[in-house]
Amino acid sequence: MTIDLNRRKFTIGLGLTGIAFGGLAACMDNAKGPRFAGSADQPGYGPLVEDPNGMIDLPAGFSYRILSSHGDRMDDGHVVPDNADGMGCFRLDDRRIALVRNHELKVKDMAGGPAGRAGLKGAAAYDALSGGEALPGGTTTIILDAATLKIEAQYLSLAGTIRNCAGGITPWGSWLSCEEDVTRAGQDGVSWDHGWVFEVPAAHRGMANPAPLTAMGRFNHEAVCVDPATGIVYMTEDRDESLFYRFIPNERGELAKGGKLQALALTDGPGDTRNWKSKAFDRNVWTNARWVDLDGVDSPEDDLRFRGEASGAAVFARGEGIWFGKGELYFCCTSGGAAGLGQIMRYRPSPQEGQPTEASAPGTLQLFYESTDKSQFNYGDNLTIAPHGDLIVCEDQYTAIVDNYLRGVTPDGTAYPLAKLRLQTEWAGACFSPDGRTLFVNLYSPGRTVAIQGPWNA
Repeated sequence: MTIDLNRRKFTIGLGLTGIAFGGLAACMDNAKGPRFAGSADQPGYGPLVEDPNGMIDLPAGFSYRILSSHGDRMDDGHVVPDNADGMGCFRLDDRRIALVRNHELKVKDMAGGPAGRAGLKGAAAYDALSGGEALPGGTTTIILDAATLKIEAQYLSLAGTIRNCAGGITPWGSWLSCEEDVTRAGQDGVSWDHGWVFEVPAAHRGMANPAPLTAMGRFNHEAVCVDPATGIVYMTEDRDESLFYRFIPNERGELAKGGKLQALALTDGPGDTRNWKSKAFDRNVWTNARWVDLDGVDSPEDDLRFRGEASGAAVFARGEGIWFGKGELYFCCTSGGAAGLGQIMRYRPSPQEGQPTEASAPGTLQLFYESTDKSQFNYGDNLTIAPHGDLIVCEDQYTAIVDNYLRGVTPDGTAYPLAKLRLQTEWAGACFSPDGRTLFVNLYSPGRTVAIQGPWNA
């Protein structure tokens, strides 16, 4: 299925949402079907081979190439910003694909922005300092030849935001970029409140309209995914006591027209899924969900999560990466679990999700994975779903010596090492090309975007 990114209405089906365990999405054009990596006894692609360049260790048969780096000159005259984080891949036409990439830059990070210490002036930015310098956070877009991965264009596509951490692709061809920041107007010299979601059309050349989607709530946003069947948006929050949100738009595919924000609660399960004090939330057990309406979603006091919990919403440990597959979604809770090393949650929407009748067949939540040892899985962050069906998770450890891996997680919940990052930074923004042959991923800082290719279906 080819998605016409010039059509703004939500009129397509599965689009670019990836694949889940047990099913193949339309975007993986040439994949032959879902398969496990390795075998049931030995998942994965075999031992990692040490990289002579000291950057990325990969299994035999895999290779990487650097596509874009912090400081590269872009077509609009700006430079590639630092702190490359969440990212989405889009098919523009039969020949070209686009990567829309976040840059997690704060007010103090002007030097790492697209114009360096001088600051970006005169741009269509959401917010700027008193001297006119646009805030350094935002997104860049890379247009690639799908066959050769040669860059055809690279440009700034959103500016004037703070800490654009993760986000998510939409079935109508845009990237939802999330601010993991709740700075108020007047703080740190900024003019407007922050903590919003912004929409960046993948096919648009130049700067996107920097209008915050305020009905989607003001909080420490992390990541987003969209159910292509309903248009409902699911969101994570990077806090120790975070909620899991859904946004039901008034008009499917038109998020700027408002909607209803809710938080997930468990009908017959614990209110706290973190398993920090007691292992109350058991692995592989499906628990019925319900959704709590939220008001005051502009949350000037940054208390939306506390008000939601008081209304019965479940609490999660730092919700981060999220991805929608075939009929279900997965999201990381970075510091969840008895060992505090991370969890992965799995949610299956109701057949009547978001409708008045959904209580008759509610959505269900499962603790899909919980790490018990650093060597298994340590602080999972961004995630995606591979063409062969495994989850691919970016680690973001908080240790003195950073030893971050890309981890695969099989459909039965077994984690394995896919790649080791030899640099002292984190993985971020993992996403696959529409044909399923290339994994694009970011190295956070110094920011680099790399393409990893290999025998994914072997």
